Amino acid sequence: MPSDIDAAVPLGCTVTLAQVLSRHGARDPTLGRTIAYAALVERIHSSATGFEGALAFIKDYRYTLGADHLTDFGRQEMVNSGVKYYTRYRQLASSVTPFIRSAGQDRVVESALNWTQGFHAARLRDKQAKPDTFPYEMVVIPEGSGINNTLSHNLCPAFESSDRGISAQRTFAAVFAPPITARLNKGLPGTNLSDADAISLMDLCPYETVADDKGTLSPFCGLFTEDEWHSYDYYQSLGKWYGFGDGHPLGPTQGVGFVNELVARLTQTPVEDRTTTNRTLDGSPATFPLDAQLYADFSHDNDMAGVFAALGLYEGTPPLSNTTKQDAAATGGYAAGWTVPFGARMYVEKLACDGNPKEAVRVLVNDRVIPLRRCGADSLGRCDLDRFVDSLAFARSGGHWDQCFV
Repeated sequence: MPSDIDAAVPLGCTVTLAQVLSRHGARDPTLGRTIAYAALVERIHSSATGFEGALAFIKDYRYTLGADHLTDFGRQEMVNSGVKYYTRYRQLASSVTPFIRSAGQDRVVESALNWTQGFHAARLRDKQAKPDTFPYEMVVIPEGSGINNTLSHNLCPAFESSDRGISAQRTFAAVFAPPITARLNKGLPGTNLSDADAISLMDLCPYETVADDKGTLSPFCGLFTEDEWHSYDYYQSLGKWYGFGDGHPLGPTQGVGFVNELVARLTQTPVEDRTTTNRTLDGSPATFPLDAQLYADFSHDNDMAGVFAALGLYEGTPPLSNTTKQDAAATGGYAAGWTVPFGARMYVEKLACDGNPKEAVRVLVNDRVIPLRRCGADSLGRCDLDRFVDSLAFARSGGHWDQCFV
């Protein structure tokens, strides 16, 4: 994403630790959504009395998407991500093997494995690199009810039962979707599509595009204008902001556990947390080393949204309007497509810089340097390590974890 601050490692600085937190690669819809999309297409076929204009292709369209699994595009996306990480941190990566963890869902584990393939392939091509042993070891933390996992939220009942994100989306859908729905119903007479149906047809554009082996845009993409796609992006942003991020009273708390693990890695001190951390794994050097220089964790978009909130990356963003679309400039760079797309990644860098006896920290989200407001970042986006850690008092005190069980 575009960065107001040069994303290159600052001149005179050396990266001494690099952490990536990554979303899995592009996938098919979830099982529930793919069943709903298939049913919608079938309903259109059975009820439409005409397929007019740009909608004519739907007459012969067949829904063939799977459920939950990575697409070939998503697999390659993660290979590319591993190459990118190696290239950026080559000074360390050419001689150090990253410590890798993954949430337990199949698509996340596969993404992590594909990432390691890209990293290792880049290392093999580097004639100056030291040989290593592949495949790399990886810690996989199961996902499920009652399992402590900082890469997968599920332990806060008050948060899990909330529908704030869905409610915000529903409000904005009533603003932007009706003209789209009316146009679709005019071109598909007899279908009586709802606003939710119209948004589902918009969903098929990205899902079909990333599922196409030839990289061809889905014909569903052309049914909507550029302005409507900006509204769709904002609709998704509302879901993340109010469902999992700063817009939810307990959103930032869901990221507290990972942030406390990050503090432990940056300071090489034991994890101090009583929220979502797996204390058995985090208490062992084999499953949570404190002396690694490269870390790679793999998770989901919703979990990353909570981590970003716990870190305060977008705390300068005003509450998003449920009725008026705002662009990324107005939201301080917060948008679903800018923060947690398929293959999204946050880099946290610890730096040793000439002329400064203190180590520094920088954070990048999808190549965009995030100004660290809480610790008073300098013009290059850096904060001294101790000030960065001090700025995370919310996470270090457990956030609002006590409210999870009220």
